[in-house]
Amino acid sequence: MIKKLQKRVVIIAVSSVTAVLLIIMGTILIALYSEIVSEADSTILMLEQNNGNYPKFEDGSFGSNNADKPRQGISPEGQFETRFFTVNLNEDGKIISTNTGSIAAVTSDEAIEYAQEVYEGGRDSGFYGVYRYSVSESDKGTMVLFLDCSRSLDIFYRFVRATLAVSAVGILGVFILMLLLSKRAIKPITDSYAKQKHFITDASHELKTPLAVINANTEVIEMTQGDSEWTQSIKNQVLRLTELTNSLISLARMDEHDSKLLMTDFSISDAVKESLEPLERLAVQQGKTFVSKIQSNISFEGNEEAIRKLVVILADNAIKYSGDNGEISVTLKATSKGPVLQMKNSVPEITKGAHDEYFERFYRGDSSRSSEISGYGIGLSIASAIVSGHKGKITAKSEDGKSLLISVLL
Repeated sequence: MIKKLQKRVVIIAVSSVTAVLLIIMGTILIALYSEIVSEADSTILMLEQNNGNYPKFEDGSFGSNNADKPRQGISPEGQFETRFFTVNLNEDGKIISTNTGSIAAVTSDEAIEYAQEVYEGGRDSGFYGVYRYSVSESDKGTMVLFLDCSRSLDIFYRFVRATLAVSAVGILGVFILMLLLSKRAIKPITDSYAKQKHFITDASHELKTPLAVINANTEVIEMTQGDSEWTQSIKNQVLRLTELTNSLISLARMDEHDSKLLMTDFSISDAVKESLEPLERLAVQQGKTFVSKIQSNISFEGNEEAIRKLVVILADNAIKYSGDNGEISVTLKATSKGPVLQMKNSVPEITKGAHDEYFERFYRGDSSRSSEISGYGIGLSIASAIVSGHKGKITAKSEDGKSLLISVLL
């Protein structure tokens, strides 16, 4: 549990930092890209207003109309820095003329090819490779103007790569720091959890002695004064407390990090069959239907005693909560990921969907109905601990609201 909590802290911290960096860097990159597009469109508009030519500055004004004012960001040196070319088409889409005098990287044939693809695409503006283009109507028909944005885009892509590199280093740094500091961050929780486990273990052991004394004294009373409903009630309650104490001790031991199950190769098919036999007879005695489909000769490396206990817990739970004339089915099959054990039982009423809450300690679902059934709500918690000890996965769900399916992947 502590290791899972530590992983969660690391994952949450790294995910939070990653999300914040993505938002910040994404906002910056979008703003930068929008600025590049805005400047390119502004230049294209200026060129379109001058019929595909860069305006010439004369005495502080430009273009054929001296009343025109220079646009913001347009300077006399711009004509030497701006690389563009134009292609004019008639109403039928046939090439009339090309102008590649302001660019050296594109030939007339290439310009025609680019213009035809853009014209056929039907869009008025966009990017064609590193060229920002615009389709507009001119005195000569339709003019397709291409503006070379390779420098701006190259700077943008370099910034993107640098941003990704810095973000990756930052995320890696946070990940390393959280690995080193996560233990310290969850130390109060670790200490509290350790104290809780020690308390459960110590209290359980301390309860064993008085329970044994009570049971022995009850037997003495029965020997001297005879059996009665009162002594039988005492013995029943002592038995229940003893079972609860043993379950708490077992659960506390499974939670210990240094307690590792002894793993051996054994036939899980035989273990499941043998564990189900007495429970199958119990179900039949209660008038319930019990069906098992166990695939033979499935070998598994694990703790055989723990697996047998797992099967008993799941089958006992299925029988208890299957209701009158209930149905229980058990299947075991081999898959590419490992053996899969499924326990399905009918229930009088249940909510559709996943029910992982059943594996929480002392959870007993419908209290009005559970009070009529013996148990403490920790059986499935022990089952979950056994599965975790085998690095497996256990789930509980209801697909129809009338049955509960518990699946175990080992």
